Amino acid sequence: MKENFEFMKKHFVTDISAGLVVFLIALPLCLGISLASGAPLFSGIIAGIVGGIVVGFFSNSSINVSGPAASVALVIFTAIQTLGSFEAVLVAVILSGVFQIILGFLKAGTVAYFFPNAMIKGILASIGLVLILKQIPHAFGVDHVFEGIETFKNNDGTNTFSGIMKVFNEISYGATTITIVSLIILIGWDNPLFKKFKFFKFFPAALAAVVVSILLNELFKSSIPSFALEPSHLVTLPVADSFGDFFGFFQFPDFTVINNPEVIGIALAITFIASLESLLSTEAGDKLDPYKRRTSTNRELKAQGIGNIVAGFIGGLPITAVIVRTTANVSSGGRTKTATITHGIIMFVCVASIPMLLNLIPLAALSAVLFVVGYKLTSIPIYKSVYKQGKKQFLPFIITILVVMFTDLITGILVGGAIAVFFILRDNYKNAYVTQEKVEEKDGTRTLKLAQETTFLNKADIMLYLDHLPKKSHLIIDGTDAKFVHHDIYEIIDEFKETAKYKDIKLEVVNLERNLTEKFWRKQS
Repeated sequence: MKENFEFMKKHFVTDISAGLVVFLIALPLCLGISLASGAPLFSGIIAGIVGGIVVGFFSNSSINVSGPAASVALVIFTAIQTLGSFEAVLVAVILSGVFQIILGFLKAGTVAYFFPNAMIKGILASIGLVLILKQIPHAFGVDHVFEGIETFKNNDGTNTFSGIMKVFNEISYGATTITIVSLIILIGWDNPLFKKFKFFKFFPAALAAVVVSILLNELFKSSIPSFALEPSHLVTLPVADSFGDFFGFFQFPDFTVINNPEVIGIALAITFIASLESLLSTEAGDKLDPYKRRTSTNRELKAQGIGNIVAGFIGGLPITAVIVRTTANVSSGGRTKTATITHGIIMFVCVASIPMLLNLIPLAALSAVLFVVGYKLTSIPIYKSVYKQGKKQFLPFIITILVVMFTDLITGILVGGAIAVFFILRDNYKNAYVTQEKVEEKDGTRTLKLAQETTFLNKADIMLYLDHLPKKSHLIIDGTDAKFVHHDIYEIIDEFKETAKYKDIKLEVVNLERNLTEKFWRKQS
């Protein structure tokens, strides 16, 4: 415990700085996801606060950042239409949290350990590409809504690429100037020449870019009005007239719908999507961690569940671990959960006390920050390193990227995982056994040696081999090396005994009784 405290103390300054950067990025994303969900604007802010403070406290991840996720937006949008009110949907959010805690105790989080590395790298790289592509319109002041949605299609009927094409017709010179200046600050801030000064080590580059962007836009207003940004290109946060009005933004669940079976269905949908994204984000985050610490995925499910229960009770959207914010956290120097909790605290304090100041932040400056984050995720060396590992790694990697780019994150996870599993199954299919053949003029002797792990996945290959044996062969099935043989394989061998008699094949079975499932063989034989 002392070592852990010392570690947190060592990184305290950089963690606070990282928490501030994550807050700047998370704030407009929380608002955008609220809009995409058809929910009250403040519900995304609540989810961001709870994701930072509550989930950050209960999770044992050092770098994960949780909050509202785009992947659940469509479920919430549909649920509001189905149940008739957001207050009714909050009941489903609470139930999803309960389900996640149950899954945590059932140790369902271990599923995360089976995500193939190639798929995880593909998800990270695709998120980087999507971040860059989605931010291009905002960087040039074209889009009127800052949504942080990772889907290919936008809510207004456009898509990622058609949104980019708008840039050529509606470019804002003020936003473009702010983006360029912000990028210069973000890239130059890490120059070794500047790092000699303590100020550049302590003060975060993202915050510097934001401050300069606000001053630039204020300068445009007074000196070059045509360059000044419209309110739609600034952060848009609900403003309360008093601290009491601020708490009026919170909403509470309508438990009168608890007996509605549709509520259970919506809760299960939220549980599935939120848990899947949280587990993937946790696994991907562990790979980004400079100290390569391992997060307990079962505890992460419980932490996410607690967060969703709290969010549901006070009017928040569903919460998941979000890889975009986690990446921004690591890139900004976040090394302990202090950064995650700090981002939640800063969000609460700022939204409650200085919303008018936050509403001066140009979205173009935040786009510049996300450009840098995205590039770190999808840089050329990453593609080269995976390509050198061979097609079994590169194909799942590149296919995952393409699917995420042209659909959404969840589809990318499912398709990328399926491609990776295909290669695993194909290799397993080929390695089910080793054959040794010695064919003489009158008697052909063949030996089929079973692998150490012969599972039901090997059924097709073994059946095909047995089906193609010529008549009057001599086959020896050798289980000497096998430590486990699935009972389906025993059934195949047992059924082949009749086929062998019909085809006049001499069949010998050797050492299968050494397996754990020997009782099955003895019973069947």
